[in-house]
Amino acid sequence: MSISADKVLDAKGLACPMPIVKTKKSMNEMEPGQVIEVQATDKGSTTDLKAWAQSTGNQYLGTITDGDVLKHYVRKASEDELNNESAHPHTATLEEVLAKMEGEEKITVLDVRESAEYAFGHIPNAKSIPLGELEQRFNELDPEEEVYIICRSGSRSDMAAKKLAEKGFKKTINVVSGMKDWTGPTETSVEK
Repeated sequence: MSISADKVLDAKGLACPMPIVKTKKSMNEMEPGQVIEVQATDKGSTTDLKAWAQSTGNQYLGTITDGDVLKHYVRKASEDELNNESAHPHTATLEEVLAKMEGEEKITVLDVRESAEYAFGHIPNAKSIPLGELEQRFNELDPEEEVYIICRSGSRSDMAAKKLAEKGFKKTINVVSGMKDWTGPTETSVEK
């Protein structure tokens, strides 16, 4: 899977703190959920961008090395994502999902994060349908099966669980607190 970004920022040849300064300015012009690719040659930019993203609530997705260029991917978070309140009545903890997987139960895990987030790390066999595509693609799921829905923090998955319940899905379960705290197995689909 190739990574697509909504915006590409050329920060090649710039030293700290300029890649972060330029990233911050560019992200101020972006919509929540969009992904920026920051191209840098400063070896310290990986650590700097990870720390900056964490301190601002945005999401550092990962870095791909392309020759001398580091391609960093950062996703702009929305205010709703930072709020972990859950309104969907059916939830499961990360531990409960992991126990079901380890018990070899057949479960459907739906990952509603953006495709770039999914590519950098997801639960094995999780189905990727970004939240923005769910309305058009809900028919790819069985409304009679239990569907464990996960995102980064539990906010988008909460919205997805409510949407699917409105479409007649009987067993939608929001997985809290999301991939940011997942310690179980993951796989990537990033082309190197």
